[in-house]
Amino acid sequence: MAMKDYSDEFKADAVALYESTPGATYKSIAADLGINRATLREWVLRDREHRGVSATAAKPAVEPGVAVPPDAPDERIRQLEARVAELEASERKLATERDILRKAAKYFAGETNW
Repeated sequence: MAMKDYSDEFKADAVALYESTPGATYKSIAADLGINRATLREWVLRDREHRGVSATAAKPAVEPGVAVPPDAPDERIRQLEARVAELEASERKLATERDILRKAAKYFAGETNW
């Protein structure tokens, strides 16, 4: 099988998508982008090394909620803040995916010789 040559911009977008998606796996993001899981992992590790970020500290794990009475005001605020963070991460993921699709459409439109 021939090796594909991906642009640096595509690699950076793929890494950004992985990093901005809470709970994402290399397998899921790679499948979405149509690339090999090991290739994505290599790009992410190389990017983290370049930034000087350790592999364990780069992407925090999603922590399960602690059982606290829902009527406690502090707990309600914590739940709302967690939901806002989740929605912001989702919005970043969607924006990154949209940008990748726009670039791909622009690239393929330029390749078409009508």
